[in-house]
Amino acid sequence: MMIKEQYSILQTLADLGISESNSGGSTGTNWLSTSGDIFNILSPVDGELIGSVASISEKEYNQVIKQAQKSFKEWRMIPAPRRGEVVRQIADALRAKKEDLGKLVSYEMGKSYQEGLGEVQEMIDVADFAVGLSRQLYGLTMHSERPQHRMYEQWHPLGIVGIISAFNFPVAVWSWNAFLAWVCGDVCIWKPSEKTPLSAIACQRIAAEVFKRNHLPEGISNVIVGDYKIGQLISNDQRIALVSATGSTRMGKAVGEAVGKRLGRALLELGGNNAIIISEHADLKMTIVGAVFGAVGTAGQRCTSTRRLIIHESIFDQVKDKLVNAYGQLKVGNPLDEHNHVGPLIDKQAVENYKDALVKIVAEGGKAVIEGETLSGDGYESGCYVKPAIYEVKNAYEIVCHETFAPILYLIKYKTIEEAIEMQNAVPQGLSSAIMTNNVRESELFLSQVGSDCGIANVNIGTSGAEIGGAFGGEKETGGGRESGSDAWKAYMRRQTNTINYGSELPLAQGIKFDL
Repeated sequence: MMIKEQYSILQTLADLGISESNSGGSTGTNWLSTSGDIFNILSPVDGELIGSVASISEKEYNQVIKQAQKSFKEWRMIPAPRRGEVVRQIADALRAKKEDLGKLVSYEMGKSYQEGLGEVQEMIDVADFAVGLSRQLYGLTMHSERPQHRMYEQWHPLGIVGIISAFNFPVAVWSWNAFLAWVCGDVCIWKPSEKTPLSAIACQRIAAEVFKRNHLPEGISNVIVGDYKIGQLISNDQRIALVSATGSTRMGKAVGEAVGKRLGRALLELGGNNAIIISEHADLKMTIVGAVFGAVGTAGQRCTSTRRLIIHESIFDQVKDKLVNAYGQLKVGNPLDEHNHVGPLIDKQAVENYKDALVKIVAEGGKAVIEGETLSGDGYESGCYVKPAIYEVKNAYEIVCHETFAPILYLIKYKTIEEAIEMQNAVPQGLSSAIMTNNVRESELFLSQVGSDCGIANVNIGTSGAEIGGAFGGEKETGGGRESGSDAWKAYMRRQTNTINYGSELPLAQGIKFDL
């Protein structure tokens, strides 16, 4: 394995429990596969080989499932606060490895080191949330219409939760699902993106050590590496009670169809095509910061990335000029260098998608404000770096209605707030949205039942960077799922209504008479 010494990635991998000799494999709690196809993991930062990982075989997959079924029977019997204590220990272990894991996330995926650290911190925050949740899995009590009867609802764990995550958040989305599922009493099988499996294996090793230290069975936490065929196994597997899938709308439709056919449960968090409405009443200094980070953070590869700015016609040119000035200060390069703002796209296919989108924008009549291009030369040897671009477009352009996972920002004019909201909603996706305004009427209209149709609607902050306390997810082609905060825990449990008759007679509901 040849790694540029400046990154010290070999030491980072060793500190995370991954070495050149054991980085290959699909890992359950304590074992690795050596029989499947090999994925060579190349860093988009410099194109270097980080490690090689073997895909799990179907035989090994079934071994993982059987072990998970066995472990569930024991794990569900442990009191929820005790399960929360285990998650608390995992949070502490993540704190101890935050810098190393953040560095690996940055190098393997290409996001900035600060964003890599932020992703690990998000896991820690979710763990803290889950610990508190472990003492708050509340049901309801209600009055019965029958005398000497009591009714209540309680929640029970589902069983095995399958987690399919995307490359852009190699570790955080797993924690949204796994930490909540664990305190609910479920066990988890995680298929990370085959583009970023090393970060997943590192997280698995950290969690596995905690489970082992607490004398808990193997199979509560599992990682299985593979391509879409492994995702198909998970989606079609009757033994998996819930499939939580994060990724493209195309992938989500396939997962939803497969899970639906077997009447299983699916939690889908899919594509976004997020807009910020910029009112003539906006604070432009704050607006530019939010818009630029939303558009270029993670090189435009977040599901919450800002794709569209819908700008009032009276300030359109002013906003455009400020954006050009801000983009002129952006530095594109190695994301482990904290002086750089924008790292690479995940791979060369993503670069091709970026280039195809630029051609389509111009073909439909888009006007370049900052023209997009691929970058080459010193520091760009991986072939994955591109220039953040801005184009004036119309909201109805076909390319604008699609999600391009790249730093391409569209500028669109509007006349009235009602027109702006209509434009915001006139795309198939419905994840995140925002309005920048100091006008109370506009902000309230945006948040009302005739306002944004997205799962996330913000005022005076951007579309990107959701906090873990609120349920995360969206509507329409975003899939309708909710993860992380609020009452999202209910997705990982089954509800049961209980009625107890403590009297000596058996009255029937609705006053029905049935005398013998």
